[in-house]
Amino acid sequence: MSGSKEVLNVGIDLGTSRSAVSASNGQQHVIESYVGWPVDMVARKVLKKDILIGDEAVANRAMVDLRRPLERGLIKEGSEKDITAVKEILNHLLKLVGVSKDKKAPTVRAVVGIPAEAMRVNKQHLRNALQGTVDSLMIVSEPFAVAYGLDALLNSLVIDIGAGTTDFCVMRGRLPTEEDQRTLTVAGDSIDELLLKLILQKYPDAQITVYMVRQWKEKHGFVGSAQQPVKVTAPIKGRPTPLDITDAMKTACESIVEPIAETLLDLLPRIEPEFQEQVRNSIILSGGTSQIAGLRKALQDSLEPLGGGAVKSVKNPVFDGADGGLAIALDALDSEWDQLT
Repeated sequence: MSGSKEVLNVGIDLGTSRSAVSASNGQQHVIESYVGWPVDMVARKVLKKDILIGDEAVANRAMVDLRRPLERGLIKEGSEKDITAVKEILNHLLKLVGVSKDKKAPTVRAVVGIPAEAMRVNKQHLRNALQGTVDSLMIVSEPFAVAYGLDALLNSLVIDIGAGTTDFCVMRGRLPTEEDQRTLTVAGDSIDELLLKLILQKYPDAQITVYMVRQWKEKHGFVGSAQQPVKVTAPIKGRPTPLDITDAMKTACESIVEPIAETLLDLLPRIEPEFQEQVRNSIILSGGTSQIAGLRKALQDSLEPLGGGAVKSVKNPVFDGADGGLAIALDALDSEWDQLT
């Protein structure tokens, strides 16, 4: 940017389950995408805070109005509390990397990566949320941010499997259009919901929550053959009881394979024929849910009807989106930013 004022470039990956930030000052942070407000005066007195964010909000969920504002990749329409929660998450991330309202603070340029569907529906909410906090803003799809950070910009396909959505983005050496992108609502959350249902079918008296199920999936999730039985402990009528959830885990995790593979097999033939082989051999899995054991191989095997291909997983799913946003911020011309001042 022109002028002598210091510039802080920031990349933010605003996710359904977790949100991450990377800044040009070397700071990196990740938080759970939850916000909570004390439900009454007792809770406020116990917590000694007016608002809780991230792990703290989840840990104290019995005492707060807990909000996870991005459901299935979208800010809940018509919910002012959820719009406020998004603003609190974004401002908290910026504060973590040193952004303040001090008049001597640097000029802040932020690139925010969001699910592709939110790009179409919620961009204005995000602009409003960051008004007065950042000077320049760019909103991009999460898989595009990942592709940019990895320099996978030509004849590649990024599949970002998060909590709320699975986003596809074909890179053709230019900014992706809507035709280059797809969004599915089968992702981490849909696995959690099915896993919870299946466990309760087998153990109807088990006392379990979706938070417990999510932790089990993140630790033990698999597609294909189990390396070992998946055994967890949960209360049944108050008594800690061992549960074998191997079959339930397999069924729940594999529930996303077919719809992702079907979308992949529909999307690839739409690419110009001379580039299809290159794209098939440059498919990149990103997002937290992409780390489920066996998922990469299952999706690579699904390419056999088209002649095969290569699917690889990113090395750092926590920060690849935020790092990609930061890379975009560092490269963007002044004319490519929305000015929010």
